[in-house]
Amino acid sequence: MAGEDCVRKRQSGSTTTCKTAENEETQRRPESERSFQNSSNGRVDVDHVITRKMQLIAEAEQLKPAFMKEVDSHFTEFVNSLVAKSALLDSSSSASLFPASCSEKELHKAKTLRAPPEHGKIFTARRSLLDELFEVSHIRTIYHMFIALLIVFILSTLLVDFIDEGRLVLGFDLLVFVFGKFPVVFCTWLCMFCATVIIPYNLFVWWAQGYCSSSHRVIRSLSYGILFMLFQIAGLGFGPTYVALSYALPPASRFIVILEQVRLVMKAHSFVRENVPRVLSSVKDKSSTVPIPRISQYMYFLFAPTLIYRDNYPRNPVIRWGYVATKFAQVLGSLFYAYYIFVRLCIPLFHNSSQETFNLRGLVLCIFNSILPGVLILFLVFFAFLHCWLNAFAEMLRFADRMFYKDWWNSTSYANYYRTWNVVVHDWLYYYAYRDFLWFFGKKFRAAAMLSVFTVSAAVHEYVLSICFGFFYPVLFFLFMCFGMVFNFILNDRRKGPIWNVIMWTSLFLGQGVIICLYSQEWYARQYCPMENPTFLDYLKPRSWSCHMKM
Repeated sequence: MAGEDCVRKRQSGSTTTCKTAENEETQRRPESERSFQNSSNGRVDVDHVITRKMQLIAEAEQLKPAFMKEVDSHFTEFVNSLVAKSALLDSSSSASLFPASCSEKELHKAKTLRAPPEHGKIFTARRSLLDELFEVSHIRTIYHMFIALLIVFILSTLLVDFIDEGRLVLGFDLLVFVFGKFPVVFCTWLCMFCATVIIPYNLFVWWAQGYCSSSHRVIRSLSYGILFMLFQIAGLGFGPTYVALSYALPPASRFIVILEQVRLVMKAHSFVRENVPRVLSSVKDKSSTVPIPRISQYMYFLFAPTLIYRDNYPRNPVIRWGYVATKFAQVLGSLFYAYYIFVRLCIPLFHNSSQETFNLRGLVLCIFNSILPGVLILFLVFFAFLHCWLNAFAEMLRFADRMFYKDWWNSTSYANYYRTWNVVVHDWLYYYAYRDFLWFFGKKFRAAAMLSVFTVSAAVHEYVLSICFGFFYPVLFFLFMCFGMVFNFILNDRRKGPIWNVIMWTSLFLGQGVIICLYSQEWYARQYCPMENPTFLDYLKPRSWSCHMKM
């Protein structure tokens, strides 16, 4: 009996302890949870569930910025450690080249020697940035907004034409005009392409095959180099320009010819620049074989969306023909978008500009009224060419490296903007203009190298516009060499705050307004104030100034 009493006392004591713990836990819980627990005995309190859910959502929203900041910091640390490890490997490999017995003087001498830029761009499989961003619904909505704006332009044009003409006018006279004489354009392109396939490749093969056994290697190299330069200047340089001017091709047709001319010149230079050092290295190493690329590799490079030659590129396993069709459809849509921008925003603004007296107020209004069409055309050029056109050809060729641009819209400096706006052209300028300049003249001349790259880029841009528009008006060259150079040093990579991104976009908007305004005024001045027997200087002088003076 005594044992049973002990058991009963122990059971009652443990029960009391458990109840006490439960009561303490209940007291520690929030009031909302205790009320929910009380109400859940009979029926669920729906209002309380909703309130509690809203509280959890609010707490999650408060934790989200801290969580994203923590993830971003960890990712930044990871990338920095990866870069540091890469630099450590580079330093260890360079240290292994020089034994510990070398003196400090010899090490310093070895470091100051200028090695040729053997390692260039590394290609890797990666998607274009917009393809990744369009998977986010918020970014895709911005794309839908641009489509809606195109629909508004179309409706505006149709309604105005219906009110003026009493019927729907569906003609595209402007597109037909600017892309006129297309058979001449196609024949010119075909001749350029065939010449680029045959002449640079065969000149390189003949030079490479006889270089090893030649007793006059310098003379041989100079002879073939002069022949190659003659082809670049006379064949690809003078020929297409003569066709564009003599056949009086319209503006868009001239753009096709001249841009293909520049592209093929840059491609031929890259092919020779990348393969000549390989031949020289094989001869120096007394190799039995001469590294000559196959004609198929060269042909692939001529179509590939890159200006840096490699024997092989990363390739995708399949071709997504639906993706190709979508990109070409977007190019076509961008073309019609540009058409409606000119019809609704540019032509009404500039059609009678040359018949008005020139004054400062009119020029300022013209520049600010041109900002909207200028910025829209900037976006269309970027989207249609750098994203859609290049991605379409990359997909057809299974070319896997799709980094044709970077996030240039986030740039806080013009230095970063120039690097990220057009990665394809920037790579060519960096490896074959900037780095080769430093290789020849030394790293002390970085400012001179940058100035030379700016000058080349500005001159080529102005050359393209001068030939395509049919007049010389160096607005873009002036913006490049003056404001572009100044902003490149003022808005440098040390500027990281958001205010600098605002400044960059503001200056970009103003620059687009100046370009659209002044070139459009000059175009219409040439139409309204033609000269009977123009001299060479008449082509160089801005007609819009004298045309305004005559009016």
